[in-house]
Amino acid sequence: MVATSATATKCQLLIGGKWVNSDATEHQEVYNPSTGEVIALTPMGGRKDLDRAVEAAHKAFLDWKEVPVVERARVMFKFKALLEANYEEIARCVTREHGKTLPEARASVQRGIEVVEFACGIPSLMMGESMENIARNVDCETIRHPLGVCAGIAPFNFPAMVPLWMYPIAITCGNSFVLKPSEKVPLSSMMIGDLLSQAGLPDGVFNIVHGGKDCVDAIIEHPMIKAISFVGSTTIAKYIYQNGTAHGKRVQAAGGAKNHIIIMPDADIEQTVQALQASAFGCAGERCMAGSLAIPVGEAAEELIPQLVASSGKMSVGPTDGDSNPDMGPLVSREHLNKVKSLIEKGAKEGAAIALDGREIAAAKADKGFFLGPTIFDHAKPEMTIVKEEIFGPVLSVVRARTLEDAIEVGKKCPYGNGAVIYTNSGRSAREFKRHFNAGMIGVNVGVPAPMAWFPFTGWNNSFFGDLHIQGSEGIQFYTQQKMTMTRWFEPKNASFQDPIWKPKN
Repeated sequence: MVATSATATKCQLLIGGKWVNSDATEHQEVYNPSTGEVIALTPMGGRKDLDRAVEAAHKAFLDWKEVPVVERARVMFKFKALLEANYEEIARCVTREHGKTLPEARASVQRGIEVVEFACGIPSLMMGESMENIARNVDCETIRHPLGVCAGIAPFNFPAMVPLWMYPIAITCGNSFVLKPSEKVPLSSMMIGDLLSQAGLPDGVFNIVHGGKDCVDAIIEHPMIKAISFVGSTTIAKYIYQNGTAHGKRVQAAGGAKNHIIIMPDADIEQTVQALQASAFGCAGERCMAGSLAIPVGEAAEELIPQLVASSGKMSVGPTDGDSNPDMGPLVSREHLNKVKSLIEKGAKEGAAIALDGREIAAAKADKGFFLGPTIFDHAKPEMTIVKEEIFGPVLSVVRARTLEDAIEVGKKCPYGNGAVIYTNSGRSAREFKRHFNAGMIGVNVGVPAPMAWFPFTGWNNSFFGDLHIQGSEGIQFYTQQKMTMTRWFEPKNASFQDPIWKPKN
């Protein structure tokens, strides 16, 4: 039986600037993963809730789109200041509802704030182009216009950061927005929604709804929603992209990943071990940029694996919601914990060698939260499930390769394509890797090649569905549409027309 906190929050919707109750009759439990305690109840809303939110968003859009872009940016400046003033409280909320360590939560909030900083500069980034005399006496210009009501569907793994990838850019471009946070972690988005209102954003420009598949389908099918941003699993990303575009919407849908980290024999092993450990086990492996597949080349494995196992085995795993400061926190839910454990069992059955077994920690803390220790498989093969599928937990699989070409070939067979990293001191190896590896975000001696706010999050293959990526200039393009105007003015031929006409002197 799961304990429910006496202070469990029954989540409300933010519609038209007011917190209101959902029409839903069913609720999903939100846990503190460190204790297993229920801390909130998320209404599993659907079309009725969404219709109310979209109606408010459309009404607000009609006025908001006419607000000068510089004034919209000033709201973002105020919003940024409020995020910074409430930075610690937001980070602790992320830790409580998701299980990240406090340093991880703080870092994620900071990355979200950086997108708001980027949005503050949109007045210059939305500028169009112009040219005179593209033909005789014909001038041409382009101007960017907002789309209308946009929607965001967010994942559970970054409750504050990922939604902040979406709506600051959309709103500053002149759109209104409806956010559906993950039903597993709604509290951070609700806290930040309050701050947007305090920043002076007009009622209805930003709205929050809650729910599961019914709510997602309502977003996909609603005729007034013009664009959808999504981050989550590949299966759902593909579903939203296919169905959203079929309903005439723009869609950017970031999916799952299996990120490869190649270690060359000339790499600095000590530095590589620390970076690989952080990449694989940071955020308990619950991130689409986690380094979940290590490929040591040649003799690199003989030195790397023993040091990696020894170092990772010393990581402390424990509750993140108190005064303790563990290296790694729990997984988000017991359901997800059991899924990851089942994949570990499958890896062992398929013949991979368990060099470090995190299930021992899971057994020791079974009644105190959703814990799993760092797990390392050695001698994994490309055809194994643990190599092919995204595990989304603190599990690292090691596939040994003879040459760099062999390691790159492993990547070519991977259906995903988010990130890939090489550790080497060879410029030649780095160049070959970054030119030929089958992924959209490349790191050279960088454990997690996730871009900063002004660069796009450029997943490839089954890691992304759409044309314009999240963040950066592509984010602005996604949330706006261009209007091109061609202009020609003729000299008046009416002799009675008395207005002076300027003519250049010969």
